[in-house]
Amino acid sequence: MLRGFRRRIGRLGESGNLGWSVAALLISLIAAAPILAIGVLAARSSGDTWPHLIANVLPGALRRTLGLMVGVGTLTLLMGTGTAWLVTMYRFPLRRQFEWLLLLPLAMPTYIIAFCYLELFDYSGVVQTSLRALFGFRNAQDYWFPDIRSLSGAIFVMSMVLYPYVYITARASFLQQSVCVLEVSRTLGRSATATFWQVALPLARPALAAGAALALMETMNDIGAVEFFGVRTLTVAIYDTWLDRNSLAGAAQIASVMLACVFALLLAEQGLRAGRRFHHTTGKYRHLPEDGLAGIRGGLAAAACALPVLFGFLLPASVLVHDALAHVAAGLAPEFWEAAGNSLGLASAAAALSVLFAVVLAYARRQTRSKLVHSLSAVASLSYAVPGTVLAIGLLIPLASLNNGIDALMRSLFGLPTGLVLSGTAFALVLAYTIRFLAASLGAVEAGFSKISRNIDAAARTLGASVSKMSWRVHLPLLRPALGAAALLVFVDSMKELPTTLLLRPFNFDTLATQVFTLASL
Repeated sequence: MLRGFRRRIGRLGESGNLGWSVAALLISLIAAAPILAIGVLAARSSGDTWPHLIANVLPGALRRTLGLMVGVGTLTLLMGTGTAWLVTMYRFPLRRQFEWLLLLPLAMPTYIIAFCYLELFDYSGVVQTSLRALFGFRNAQDYWFPDIRSLSGAIFVMSMVLYPYVYITARASFLQQSVCVLEVSRTLGRSATATFWQVALPLARPALAAGAALALMETMNDIGAVEFFGVRTLTVAIYDTWLDRNSLAGAAQIASVMLACVFALLLAEQGLRAGRRFHHTTGKYRHLPEDGLAGIRGGLAAAACALPVLFGFLLPASVLVHDALAHVAAGLAPEFWEAAGNSLGLASAAAALSVLFAVVLAYARRQTRSKLVHSLSAVASLSYAVPGTVLAIGLLIPLASLNNGIDALMRSLFGLPTGLVLSGTAFALVLAYTIRFLAASLGAVEAGFSKISRNIDAAARTLGASVSKMSWRVHLPLLRPALGAAALLVFVDSMKELPTTLLLRPFNFDTLATQVFTLASL
């Protein structure tokens, strides 16, 4: 057995796959380290903090988190699926414009949208101030107005921002469905509405589950919006326990509960598809027919698509533009440019590192059949599901160990203490961003690899190219569009990332995200 193992390793090294496989395993371990560290840290004693958390903090935080997720999941499914079906199957006024307008809310972080809604609908906001001036009300007891700082307010606002996750996946699924299936349903006497509920919707179930899961992951990761609305979720509980109570172990214990919720969500999403087949048995595919909606029906369809765009983008954007014009001089202070430079530097470094990691992982999986490489590299695909607060706590243990090791080595060799060279610097943020968004980068790179025929690999090897030379001379030029898309995804997400930045940033170090959150919290 040992001889056979050595023979396989030798063949792997001769073919040039050994280096790629080892690099992929190291990257996979880096991605898995925060999750493993959470388990180690949560097992430590937190004194009397954990009993206090169980009795007074966890029940309410868990209840509010689950309530927020149920509300956001329901609304995002309704809005995303409904608008996707309308723009895919019907012709109505401005239909072509709504196809891309419905994506606009994704361009704005949830905490910025939340701040804008507070500016509009809070007691001191524009709407309530105008109502009091118009009707002569003196205080809040003289009239009734929905409280935006509530769980229902958080559900509404976050749903308006996150529904595009479901819209994108649902629309893609509807576009891929065979017209033959829908025509058979209509031939058998089903109405258009019945066809949607009984045929199109079941076929789109995997796509809807994937989109809703992404929206719920973002809901669990959010800290800015829920903080503004006064909703004390698990994420806020982790933040408070770590910084206010100075209990890292207690924060890790809450984080382990949060991780359990994440894995339960992933298992539920997979369970919805278990034992079911969502494919067509016909090869006859044609473009889906579009039914025209005129008059009142067309107006209602246009209104149904316009409302999410209005509440998810136009209203918040109007508040931002108004405030930006009113405070343009104060907004362009030196602190702004410093935060902007920090954000651009961190996001650029994270984008470059994540693309490098994704290329190594995807190329190793392409070139080797090792079950170990494929299994461990799949861990990176789960990185996006780990909330930023959990990831930040999980990185402290390995980074602290490396800090201590480097410090001890430098003391023994040169007598020089190094201090916090990793966890106390921007390196920790770049590494956290890279791990957090590695799944998005890896998905884009693997999609690019899937379009490169393996015959090209065979031809390059026949001409004498090694595995590494083939990657540099053949694959990377062909992957250029995919690499650009992967870098852009990570760059945009890193610019918006708030929870990880709040917990891992060095002292007196701000990004645009943390500066906005700090100013809005004043």
